[in-house]
Amino acid sequence: MSVPQLTPMMRQYQDIRRELPPNTLLLFRLGDFYEMFFDDAREASALLNVALTKRGDTPMCGVPYHSARAYVAKLVEAGKRVAICDQVGEVTPGKLVRREIARILSAGTLDDFGLEENRHNYLAAVCPDKKSSGLAWLDLSTGEFRLAEIETPAQLADQLARLQPSELLIPDHLNPTPELPLPPTPHDAFAFDLTQATDLLRDHFRVQSLDGFGCTTLPQGTRAAGALLHYITRSLRRDAQHLAPPKPWHATSYLLLDAVTQTNLELVESRNPEGTSLRGAIDRTLTPMGARLLREWILHPLRDLAAITHRQDLVAALHDDPTRLASVRDILRDIRDMERAVSRLSLASGHARDLVALKTSLALLPSLRATLAENDNSPLLALAADLRTFDPLVALLESSVVDEPPPT
Repeated sequence: MSVPQLTPMMRQYQDIRRELPPNTLLLFRLGDFYEMFFDDAREASALLNVALTKRGDTPMCGVPYHSARAYVAKLVEAGKRVAICDQVGEVTPGKLVRREIARILSAGTLDDFGLEENRHNYLAAVCPDKKSSGLAWLDLSTGEFRLAEIETPAQLADQLARLQPSELLIPDHLNPTPELPLPPTPHDAFAFDLTQATDLLRDHFRVQSLDGFGCTTLPQGTRAAGALLHYITRSLRRDAQHLAPPKPWHATSYLLLDAVTQTNLELVESRNPEGTSLRGAIDRTLTPMGARLLREWILHPLRDLAAITHRQDLVAALHDDPTRLASVRDILRDIRDMERAVSRLSLASGHARDLVALKTSLALLPSLRATLAENDNSPLLALAADLRTFDPLVALLESSVVDEPPPT
């Protein structure tokens, strides 16, 4: 069918479809459904096990708008990118409604579609060189952003085994290498150029130099970090304003365990259904943030004696004061996943229930701070002093949002 014969709505669909990156399925909002057409419909109908129908000669399939999250998660799990195209503005009878891409989702950039609470969802990039490899990783759902330089292919494989990224970028002119733990996503080699990456990072974080982030001695890591930011903001057209500045990761700070040792010791994953990993045995965390942090601590044991001693002192202070420990745990039980709620709100994908979760959690911080500071001689006192409170924001949320808002 030639373009002039298409209806205005289908011409709009084709115009939007042409702008998308490869391997991307377009979910096109029509009333109460997200529809897919042509090859997208044929592919998605098989992946989602939904009926393939026709409008005239045009193959199509659709999923209900209100249950789209589960379908999107299934498509992403199958290795696809998914572009969400929503209606913008008022629907006027007889006129073509304006539609725009709200966001493009991929395995490494999910922010609220079926993520596991107790682990990060990392997007990583590898920039190999003759002497070392640059590695950068971020979690769009929490805002964490790290970069490093890895000396050998074996060490790169070990670090990737610890991170277990959901998606991995490499320059599009390179072939995959054995140390990569999953089929990589080729990305424009220009994005890995050091000058391009540095300029993009400086512009995004509004700084004149990356010196303050400690990145200048890690050129390969900077290249990988810039490629990640380029992929998110340019290819996927996602908002990344909530990302923290990239923080260097130095292997010398941690006791590094190779991939085989991680597996054999069953540090965070068990090889049997009983779940006998180390994390499973000791995880008594009460918040998703705590669960994710514990996983990182297990996979990256400290080497610095002062840092180890400080962490042990904090644990001992709570262990030796069971009453205060019980009070702290009672408060933590009601704290929601603030990291991901704030990220969703920053990315404009959140809703009123995220605001309520934020309000509920922030309102508990004064009590948590007071409980930690009860003993003047406790090492917990410094921890309490670092804990900020947000009374004006809590008051604003309490006056603006009902306790049980609708989900939309």
